[in-house]
Amino acid sequence: MKFSAGILLLAAVAASPELRYFRYERPIQRSSGQSCLVLDPGIFAHAAPQLADLRLYRDGTEAPFVVRVAASAETGEKSIAPLNVGSRGGQTVFDASLPDGHYSDLQIAVTGQNFIATVTVTGSQTETGSAETKIGSYTIFDLTSQKLGRSTVLHLPESDFRYLHFRIKGPLPPQSVTGLSVGRLPASQPKYDAVAETSHFEQKGRSSIFAFIVSAHVPVDRIAFTPSASPAQFSRDVNIAVAPVSASQAADAAQSPQPVNSYGNLLRVHSLQNGHQIDEERLAIDAPWVDSGTPTKWTITIENGDDAPLRLESVRLQMLERNLCFEADGNGSYLLVYGDPALAAPHYDYATLFTPQANASQIAAGPEQPNPTYQPRPDERPFTEKHPALLWVALAVVIALLGAIALRSAKPATPPPT
Repeated sequence: MKFSAGILLLAAVAASPELRYFRYERPIQRSSGQSCLVLDPGIFAHAAPQLADLRLYRDGTEAPFVVRVAASAETGEKSIAPLNVGSRGGQTVFDASLPDGHYSDLQIAVTGQNFIATVTVTGSQTETGSAETKIGSYTIFDLTSQKLGRSTVLHLPESDFRYLHFRIKGPLPPQSVTGLSVGRLPASQPKYDAVAETSHFEQKGRSSIFAFIVSAHVPVDRIAFTPSASPAQFSRDVNIAVAPVSASQAADAAQSPQPVNSYGNLLRVHSLQNGHQIDEERLAIDAPWVDSGTPTKWTITIENGDDAPLRLESVRLQMLERNLCFEADGNGSYLLVYGDPALAAPHYDYATLFTPQANASQIAAGPEQPNPTYQPRPDERPFTEKHPALLWVALAVVIALLGAIALRSAKPATPPPT
């Protein structure tokens, strides 16, 4: 029993970080006070999943830090039920109660096709009895018959009104309004770093196909498209397929993925339609979440339909910018290390109590280089984990012995002589 308990205790002990067990290192620019540096895609490619093995050393001693997204994306859309839906003066009217906090873009869920309508929005802090402030007038449309897509998004300026009031002028009766959705604004606008970029594509039938190979563990948060000036107007569906590939397949972009599918729509409309000026662009698509232990192949397919292939100056896979922040001692020498998959993610008081400072120093890490003192971490697993086959052999021997004993016990006793 003591032996078994010892094995379990040994298995439960987490590996401790030591400089000699990290494969890679990067020198950190000298600084003082709160300092932050951008973590580029190369670090993710050679670090453990979720950067669990990332460590910072000051003159050979582990130093606390926090990894944070420079600006988080919106916290997710919230669905809102329309209130007091009805008709007034030949126009559809309704109200909405907004969540606390700041917001901007708001999408109206409406049924119907082939319409253009103007939505006038006012705001107030109470549902009734207070003065309303005009926010603006916005055009929503469905130009399916012209193959120019659909948009019911209202690009409001940043607002915090508790109640919004809507008036729709156009062919949308009250029963066509089925809901709204709004996302809270992040504290600051998201920043993105390029993971991969290309302008090369393969034309297959009516589809334009862009292919990328992304290193293991590198996050991809969105796909950004940069179209040329022509055509001035387009609406194209986009399919995104992501599949893991082996190291040998990573060099062959022609391998067909077993896709985890996602999709979106590229849209650019700048035109005057029935007296309505429409200016709408959607040139980026949120990427499906993937965290693979192997490289992944990303296949971006633009469906052109009967139109000429869309000309794109570039297609970019992007990740939200991640920063590593710490308190720097101007006299210290700092080293960022990673590449020890045996480690679990660290937990520092500094990360829990971290408060970003507006005057934090923006510093840089030097180029990645092999750790000159690197040596493989010794295998500290219990004996049974190192040699699992022996456990099965021992189990088979025990079963055979038990079987022999059982057979021996089952033989009838020899009767005494008469």
